[in-house]
Amino acid sequence: MTTAITPDTGARRGVNLALATWVSAINFWAWNMIGPLSTTYAGEMSLSSTDASILVATPILVGSLGRIVVGSLTDRFGGRVMFIVVSTASIVPVLAVGVAGEAGSYPLLLVFGFFLGVAGTIFAVGIPFANNWYEPARRGFATGVFGMGMVGTALSAFFTPRFVNWFGLFTTHLIVAIALALTAAMCWFVMRDSPHFTPNTDAVLPKLKAAAKLAVTWEMSFLYAIVFGGFVAFSNYLPTYIKTIYGFSAVDAGARTAGFALAAVLARPVGGALADRIAPKYVVLTSFAGTALMAAIAILQPPPDLWSAATFITLAVFLGIGTGGVFAWVARRSPAQSVGSITGIVSAAGGLGGYFPPLVMGATYDPVANHYTVGLMLLVATALIALAYTALRLHAHEPQPKETPT
Repeated sequence: MTTAITPDTGARRGVNLALATWVSAINFWAWNMIGPLSTTYAGEMSLSSTDASILVATPILVGSLGRIVVGSLTDRFGGRVMFIVVSTASIVPVLAVGVAGEAGSYPLLLVFGFFLGVAGTIFAVGIPFANNWYEPARRGFATGVFGMGMVGTALSAFFTPRFVNWFGLFTTHLIVAIALALTAAMCWFVMRDSPHFTPNTDAVLPKLKAAAKLAVTWEMSFLYAIVFGGFVAFSNYLPTYIKTIYGFSAVDAGARTAGFALAAVLARPVGGALADRIAPKYVVLTSFAGTALMAAIAILQPPPDLWSAATFITLAVFLGIGTGGVFAWVARRSPAQSVGSITGIVSAAGGLGGYFPPLVMGATYDPVANHYTVGLMLLVATALIALAYTALRLHAHEPQPKETPT
């Protein structure tokens, strides 16, 4: 695709990319409504470590699997329509989670948390939307900027516990629901799809089948499951980890989790921009090496607050660079008409990568010694395996694959 850039086009695509990033941030906040309050729920409902980890992981599961369908629907209907649909559909689950929390019902929190996962599908909308607005040489930058919408997890970690203290539990959820409604309205009146967007009207299942036949889909899914999965897992479980290991309050743990999430968010466009200038492979290799190193340091439980903060923020930077690098690689290698479908599968893999670690952390926690050594060692091992796979099996420069016939 060739794109003639005029001042008007540049301004319009900048506005649309900024608005898409905002939509992502609000939906990520909604998706992460349970994580920052998990320690509060655990105390009030006398939940075990496993129960709390299941509560945190449930929205992640739905938000991950739903991306597969949402990505294909974005190929067909465009980003503008799907941004509106996902934001609007997330309003009721946000309010329902607030009601369940007020009622102190663990079963209702699980049920409504399941539907809260809808908000997490927003990522599969934004990647093809950003790709359509930008020429191939700048898609790493574009997807990296859109990926900064992950800041919603930082906003949630920092503000959700504070809002609950200031306004109450249900009112906090009402505020987020109103923000979702206003965001959907902005998309309706302001957002536009790129003039280069061409709807793919093929049926969803054949499109997914075609995407599944491409090697790029599964290679990038594996890599993204680790870097984005690590980000999602820590963004949701870190409040529990910090409170358990270091004894901080829910508000203080949320503030430190926000720092982790913000560092990853700021690093993501850096990873995307670097991948525009050098081969994405080397950006991803750096990410995996740094992730393995910092997870190994975390096993030693560095003392608070300086050393523990430095450890997890540096870990976040390496994960953030990796997420930007992987999706720059996806944009570079994917056939134009299948970007949404491939994005849906890859981003679903990333979300699923974030689903299991909280469960593993909860199941392997040693209450006697008060450590998560097994879970962190598994992260080290996984990052090293991915490092070896990327170095030995994937090529730095590969031609864009052709469409697979359906």
